[in-house]
Amino acid sequence: MSNFNSADIAAFKDVWVFCEQREGKLMPTDFELISKGRDLADELGVNLCGLLLGGEGIESAAKELGGYGADKVLVCESPLLAVYNTDAYAKVICDVIEDLKPEAFLIGATNIGRDLGPRCAARLHTGLCADCTHLDVDVANYIQFLRESSTLDVDSQKWDMEDRNLKMTRPAFGGHLMATIICPRFRPCMATVRPGVMKKNVFDQAKADACEIVKPSFQLSESDLNTEVVEVVKAAKKLVDLIGADYIVSVGRGISKDVEGGIKLAEELADVLGGVVGGSRATIDSGWLSADHQVGQTGKTVHPKVYIALGISGAIQHKAGMQDSECIIAVNKNDTAPIFEIADYGICGDLFKVTPMLIEAIKAAKAAK
Repeated sequence: MSNFNSADIAAFKDVWVFCEQREGKLMPTDFELISKGRDLADELGVNLCGLLLGGEGIESAAKELGGYGADKVLVCESPLLAVYNTDAYAKVICDVIEDLKPEAFLIGATNIGRDLGPRCAARLHTGLCADCTHLDVDVANYIQFLRESSTLDVDSQKWDMEDRNLKMTRPAFGGHLMATIICPRFRPCMATVRPGVMKKNVFDQAKADACEIVKPSFQLSESDLNTEVVEVVKAAKKLVDLIGADYIVSVGRGISKDVEGGIKLAEELADVLGGVVGGSRATIDSGWLSADHQVGQTGKTVHPKVYIALGISGAIQHKAGMQDSECIIAVNKNDTAPIFEIADYGICGDLFKVTPMLIEAIKAAKAAK
């Protein structure tokens, strides 16, 4: 549109979240981003809007987004949007953004989001921070985040407490550093956000009922599509679901003297708990576990009921991915290991001796019930 100018910052308002759907079903990432978007919108004093694209009838799923914090949901319905197509989704999203001008736009860093985000940012002539693990607007909140999650001496720094730019934090240099990016000269500020890192709000039916459904105008025809989705084939590969697990048993470099035995013990412990096995970056880099098991800044961020760390020293990159677990149990031979700083229960001992004892104790407790 001729009147769209991404540098005219004053013309932009509201926080938007792209709400991904597949076969008419909303994705878990939608609820996480809506929940975080609610916090950001409140800090900015603006509305939170979900943007939902899909085929005919997708409007029926929109109200659920209100239950997690959306003030309104923008619904774009078309048979051409029923199945994800890069050309179609990018055109509709950019047209609607150029018309309504949100100041921040969040997208889940899923396969679809990683494809869609850069295309939209390029067309809108704005910046994009990819694979974010933390978002803030309020400077005081951001300083507190740094105080808890970094080694910076934040109290000796000078801060502009009136800075209202979206502060987008993401891993850099393979997870060895954390970088915070801002986009001060253009809007919308765009970020793709790693699935699982944002906490989902409790669903509120009253808010869902109050959520406003809006159908913005857009134009989309087959001539706008350079590709056609002929068939969708689902992969049968089974991956471990760390994000949805209530119990996670993770292994680290401490299993190096008997890798196969260490993993087997972790699997047995996870099995009696009804959980799954995770691992630190060291175990993935060493080829002991596949990448879908990785917990940490460059892996998955998890929030299980119980997280058991076996032979994990607790590097800051790993702690960032699991420190919000409800209960953390650490087993390590080194009594000065950083993992003990955040553990609710710490056991200083050999994991190969301690883990079988844990397994037997849990089995006995279950039998007693």
